[in-house]
Amino acid sequence: MSFQVNSPTTFGIGGSLNWLVGGAVGGAIGSLLFGVLLWLVDPTIISEGIPAIYGLEPAGTAGWLFHLGHGLVLGSIFGLLVTRRPIFGTLMADVETGFIDAMGPGLRLTLAGFVYGLAVWAVLPVIVLPIWMSLGIGDAGFPAFAFGTLVGHLLYGLLLGALFALIVEIAAEAEAVDAPFEEAGDSPRE
Repeated sequence: MSFQVNSPTTFGIGGSLNWLVGGAVGGAIGSLLFGVLLWLVDPTIISEGIPAIYGLEPAGTAGWLFHLGHGLVLGSIFGLLVTRRPIFGTLMADVETGFIDAMGPGLRLTLAGFVYGLAVWAVLPVIVLPIWMSLGIGDAGFPAFAFGTLVGHLLYGLLLGALFALIVEIAAEAEAVDAPFEEAGDSPRE
């Protein structure tokens, strides 16, 4: 069976904790890709910058472990958020905008991952990290505003959303969910 963006995922992991598995796997793989990008730009970001955030000296693979752990936790949070009824209903809603209406659940979840990656970049390295450093916790070895970190977070989010859409079975939920607002098909046309 092939994955089609115009229909809900009808294969994958079902059950009540499918969001956790999909988010964790997507987050770990997404952070691995992001880490490789950072490694290619400047290996010291992973090996020294990330441990420095916690006030640690560079030690072997500690930076990689922290980075993968961050991706796993943030991916699980993404899974939790996008499967809550108000957000999932909004993502799956019938809308009047033609290009959004033509997108299937898989593409909508992938784009939600992109937006999530942007939000993570805006909140964690841009806002929280400078506050963290001003409190004297850790060392400012991580380039918060670097273009590479923005691109990396966006790639992380895209891969997270796409893998989540592939891993998590959402067919029944996508058909049964109600939008938290009036859908395009519900309003009378003039």
